[in-house]
Amino acid sequence: MDTMFIIMLVVIVLALAFDFINGFHDTANAIATSVSTRALKPRTAILMAAVMNFLGALMFTGVAKTIGGKVADPTKLDNGLEILIATLLAAIIWNLVTWWFGIPSSSSHALIGALAGAVYVGGGHDKVNWGGFSTIIEGLLISPLIAFALGYIVMTVLKWIFASKSPHTVNKGFRTMQILTAALQSFTHGTNDAQKAMGIITFALVTAKYQSTMDVPLWVKISAATAMALGTSIGGWKIIKTMGTKIFKIEPINGFAADMSAASVIFSATLTNLPVSSTHAITSAILGVGSAKRFSAVKWGVAGTIVVSWVITIPISAVLSGLIFTVLF
Repeated sequence: MDTMFIIMLVVIVLALAFDFINGFHDTANAIATSVSTRALKPRTAILMAAVMNFLGALMFTGVAKTIGGKVADPTKLDNGLEILIATLLAAIIWNLVTWWFGIPSSSSHALIGALAGAVYVGGGHDKVNWGGFSTIIEGLLISPLIAFALGYIVMTVLKWIFASKSPHTVNKGFRTMQILTAALQSFTHGTNDAQKAMGIITFALVTAKYQSTMDVPLWVKISAATAMALGTSIGGWKIIKTMGTKIFKIEPINGFAADMSAASVIFSATLTNLPVSSTHAITSAILGVGSAKRFSAVKWGVAGTIVVSWVITIPISAVLSGLIFTVLF
C-alpha cells in the first residue's frame, strides 16, 4: 500500500468526520425553531432532519465543484493532500470549539477559511485563486443580509394577514406548518452543506490523480450524505437551545417565517452553485423575524456574540490551518 493511497484515505476519513460534525453542528439550526415551539418532539425532529439531509445531499453537486475548484486548482498543488489534511483538521477543531460553547458559527466559513489558509502556507500566495475565493466570500456575506430582510418581510406580511385572528388560533395552525418548513430547511441544508465534504474529497481525488475532473463520484455522494445524516441523528442540543430560545421567544408563526426565509436563501444558493452558511441564513432570518415582531424583543447581546463568531471564523480557521500545516508537514 503506497504512501499516496494512505494519505488519500486519511483525507477521506477527515472529510467524512467534518461532514458528520457538520451534521450535528449545523442541522441543529434547521430544527431549532420547530423544537423550541414544540411543533416537533426532539427525537422526531432529529430523525426527520437526518432523512431530509440525506435526500438533499444526494440531489446536487454544483456546490461541491465550487468548493473543490474555486479556492485553488487541485492539479497545480504538489502537496494538495497534505493541504487538505490541515484544512480539515482546522475546520473540525473550530466546529467542535463553537459547538462546545453552543455558538452557532458557520461550518462553511470554517472550511473555506481553513482551505485558503492551508493553500497559502502550503502552496504559496499565487496558488490561492483569490478571485474565486472572493466570489465565495461575497456569497457568504450577502446571504445573511438577504435572509434577514426576507425574514423581516415575511413576518411583516404574516402579521398583516393575521392581525384580526387570535394568537392562539394562529399559532395552532402554524405549529403544524412548522413540520413542513423544518423538513424543507433540513433538505436545503443537505443540498448545500453536504456538498462541501464532497468537494473536498473530489479535490483530493484530482490532486492524487485518481480522476481528472471535478465530477463527484456516486460513492462520494453516498458517503457524504450518510455521514451528514448520521451526524444529524446525534443532534446539537446546545445550539438548538441558543437558536430556539436565546435570541428571542419564538412562537410557531415566527418559526415558520424564519424557516421559510432561510430555506429560500439556501436553496437559491444551491441552484446557483454557491456555498452559503445555513447557520447564518437561519440565524439572520430569526433576527429579521424577531425585528418585525418587535425590535426590542430580540436579545441583541446574544445576537452580537453570534455575529462576532461569524466575523472571526474565517481568519481564525485560516491561521489555524496554516499553523497545523507548518507543524505537521
